[in-house]
Parts: sequence; C-alpha cells; structure tokens
Amino acid sequence: MACLNPWDPAQPTAAELVLSKCLAAGVVTQEMLDLSAKQAPCFVHLTEVEKIADIRAEINQKSLEAEIMGLEKETADIAHPYFLTQKCHALQVMNKHLEAVLKEKRTLRQRLMKPLCQENFPIEAIFHRYVAELLTLAVAFIEKLESHLQTIKSIPQIPLTMKNMDNALAKINLLVTETEELAEQILRWRELQKGIRYDNSEITNESDSSFRSLVPP
Repeated sequence: MACLNPWDPAQPTAAELVLSKCLAAGVVTQEMLDLSAKQAPCFVHLTEVEKIADIRAEINQKSLEAEIMGLEKETADIAHPYFLTQKCHALQVMNKHLEAVLKEKRTLRQRLMKPLCQENFPIEAIFHRYVAELLTLAVAFIEKLESHLQTIKSIPQIPLTMKNMDNALAKINLLVTETEELAEQILRWRELQKGIRYDNSEITNESDSSFRSLVPP
C-alpha cells in the first residue's frame, strides 16, 4: 500500500477517513453527518465578528489613505515634482545671475567706488521735457521731505494724541455744561435782584407818602 502524503491537499484527512469507515460500518448515518456538518450559532457569530473586523480594518485603511492624500495636497507646493521643478528652475536662473555678477565683480567694484557727482548723464532730447518736470517734482518733494518725515515719526503717537483729544473734548463738554448752569444761576439771580429792587422802590414810595401825610403843609 502506498504511503499517503499528508501535505497533499487532494488527499482526505484523518477525520474524513475515520468518518468514512464509521459510515461504511453503519455506526453513523449520512443524515447524522449532515446534521453535524451544520454550523453552530457560536461559529456563525464568530464569522460575523471576523467580517466586522475585516470591514473595520478596511475602513481604517481607507481613512489612512484619505489622510495621506490630504497631507499630500497640503504639502503639494513643497513636495510635488511640478513645483519642485519650478523652484529648481528659479534657483538655476538666480545661480546664473550670481555667476555673472561674480564674473564682473572687479568692474562692479570699480564702478561703485567711482563717485558720480559732477557728472553729466546723456539724456535724449525727446525726454528733456519730462526731466524738467521730474526735477520740479523732486524739488517740491525735497522741500516737504522734512514735514513728511515728521508726519511719519508722529504716526506711532496718533493713538495717544487721539486719546488726549478725547479727554480734552470731554473736559470741554463738562466746562460748557457748568458754564450753562452758571449762566442760568446768574439770570435767576438777576431776576431776583430786579424783584427785590422793585419791592424796595414800592416800600420807599409808600413811606414817602406816609411821611408827607404826617407832615403839615
């Protein structure tokens, strides 16, 4: 009898061989085997739990992929090849410009060390009118430069100045209110003085008439 290979998936298992022998001997019937082959409720529940675990794992995987995509979108201007290519091109252009400047370093240094005062710059005749207008504007700007600088220096003090103006305005309003009240008091005092003078004049007239009546003619 040939030896069976236990690793061959096509070969029956030991449990299957035992069951087939029991079935052939009449110890068990096919109906009993069919009934025992049905899954118990606990195994069904375990299967559902496994499915739920698989679904959760898939959801977590999709969430992780979504986070990675969002991070890539946020850092696209830094890590995306297109933007990196543009930045690399800009750096290359700047590098070429710096190389050109370094090549002309000696000439540039001589030009910077050379004074520009009392030198004439050639200007085409068609631009003379604009230069005259520009000089007029420059002179006006230089004349007002000091006042402009003072205005710029006073900008940080504007909040304090506004606060002082508000306080002064409040004091002025208070003084106006007090002045109005004082004016009303003065007017009432004048009316009272007029009434007292009128009463005194009447009393004086009555006393004079009484005195005259007592004195024989």
